[in-house]
Amino acid sequence: MITVTPEANKHLSGILKNSPESQGVLLSVKGGGCSGFSYVWSLAEEEDKAAERIPLEIGTLFVDPLAMMFVTGTTIDYREDIMGSLLKIDNPNAKSMCGCGESFSF
Repeated sequence: MITVTPEANKHLSGILKNSPESQGVLLSVKGGGCSGFSYVWSLAEEEDKAAERIPLEIGTLFVDPLAMMFVTGTTIDYREDIMGSLLKIDNPNAKSMCGCGESFSF
């Protein structure tokens, strides 16, 4: 299971509100990045029947089925500060993360 905080839900829903052709946001994982694996965010123009679905205020967060083994138990949050804004992924499965939080080792 993945937890989406209210702040992240609002942020992702805002993206989808401005992208009416999209069915949702897709979270996937690919090899690469400075720690071994990277999180990949994209807009999903079609509903992925195999993906895990997490309802948002507007649209759906789809989690790629191949990514589930990496992100089960994860909390997704949205933060804004003086340095900017970001979707913060708190992944209890990650052994280490890079400084920017966009890549991790498993």
